[in-house]
Amino acid sequence: MFRSRKTLKKTRIKLYNALVLLALLYGSENWNITARDVRRITAPEVKYMRKTAGYSWTDYKKAEIAEELNITPVLNTIQEYRRNWLKHTECFVIDYGEY
Repeated sequence: MFRSRKTLKKTRIKLYNALVLLALLYGSENWNITARDVRRITAPEVKYMRKTAGYSWTDYKKAEIAEELNITPVLNTIQEYRRNWLKHTECFVIDYGEY
């Protein structure tokens, strides 16, 4: 499905958001992300976005392509999940007190 050229751009983006992001973000609130992890997460994401938008591998315009496709980069989503997780744990400490 992802490799077919006949698949519409909208459909590819919906599949990406529904399937790929869920798999990539599972448990990401508690990850320790290193520079190697950043490269390993970013590389396939950029490759997929370039292919979906119709750019070649030499066109490294990650921000422009993400904006064109209206996709939030995975690393930004991970940061948002971590902020939400921290807020959640702060509420837990405030509500129940410290142990």
